[in-house]
Amino acid sequence: MADILQNARARHEYEVLETVEAGLVLRGTEVKALRAGRAQITDAYARMERGQAWLHNAHIEEYSHGNIHNHLPKTPRRLLLHKSEIQRLGDIANIKGHALVPLALYWKGNRIKVRLAVGKGRDARDKRQELRRREDDREMRQAMARARKS
Repeated sequence: MADILQNARARHEYEVLETVEAGLVLRGTEVKALRAGRAQITDAYARMERGQAWLHNAHIEEYSHGNIHNHLPKTPRRLLLHKSEIQRLGDIANIKGHALVPLALYWKGNRIKVRLAVGKGRDARDKRQELRRREDDREMRQAMARARKS
């Protein structure tokens, strides 16, 4: 499974509670643009509408060699999930402070999949604590590596 792109900001902005793999309905020019790495999902989110899951704000640039049948860059794209998953994720997403955010787009065989996360929003204090914890972990790993070399 090769990642096409990742949403690093999602793990900073949200505490990931659960992840789910979803299929993505795409047109041919969208797949070609993704193959060229011409997309971003930093502001993207998923929403349940009329019993279906939709990915909003994912920007997939127009394919450079596309013609009149080229796609629109920010159009909502349908996510492929089982009905029970849609219901369960919709119930969780309706809780205040929770959201469905894409973590990554990746290839699985010849299909493009989305790794969706159920995330609980972090406030500024939580973000600072998480950054401090990561920095402490990194310093500890570096100190241990230096100690091994000596």
